[in-house]
Amino acid sequence: MSNKPIADPASTEKRATVYRMVMDKHICPWGLKTVHLLKSEGYEVDDRWLKTREETDAFKQQHDVKTTPQTFIGGERVGGYDDLRRFLGKTVNDPDATTYTPVIAIFAMGAALALAVSWLMGNALLSVMSAELFISITMCLLALQKLRDVDSFATMFLGYDLLAQRWVPYAYLYPFGEGLAGVLMTAHALNWLSVPVALLIGGIGAVSVFYAVYIQKRELKCACVGGNSNVPLGFVSLTENVMMFAMGLWMIFA
Repeated sequence: MSNKPIADPASTEKRATVYRMVMDKHICPWGLKTVHLLKSEGYEVDDRWLKTREETDAFKQQHDVKTTPQTFIGGERVGGYDDLRRFLGKTVNDPDATTYTPVIAIFAMGAALALAVSWLMGNALLSVMSAELFISITMCLLALQKLRDVDSFATMFLGYDLLAQRWVPYAYLYPFGEGLAGVLMTAHALNWLSVPVALLIGGIGAVSVFYAVYIQKRELKCACVGGNSNVPLGFVSLTENVMMFAMGLWMIFA
């Protein structure tokens, strides 16, 4: 990035030049986001396309940069998309930062689907049935995230689950058990199978999370939404397991 001072965006004439890759078989998504961001901030954009690999490489060498797009404002190079966001005073996401967003999205979708199914069946939106559906559907959605990459999930899960640490195959079986229990509980079918599975994985999971977080005081990432997630192990993870365990108990008496 240039060592020259960059003008304040508030005082700079709102004109920008963007160099981005637009090729026959590749259009840079970050370039599209850059142009959109500038226009949404009221900038007049001189949108210059790099149409070949040779043209792109020559541009990078000329400006001593490793990536495109590159934005220039007031005759100074601002940089790539993240640099532009900083220049405009906007936040830049940290890919390594912990976040509850994936879990919130899954729980929200589970709730929406539960209400939709309850409405379709002619039941009240807020009822025992909708609560049951919320838990069972959410179990299915969480299992789906884990099943996207079972090995990655198992590797992270082994870091804190007490049973998996003693019998490694359990880490690979867990997402299948959660998904199976969720589907059967949604259908209220084969309780003799779904209830023991939910009680087993929910109970062991709750104890494991509580022990790791509140006894050992460890700071770990949760495998609840699949491997390589940035969801912190803690209250949300404990809630997932308690919900499964509670659903298993409920199905015994329902």
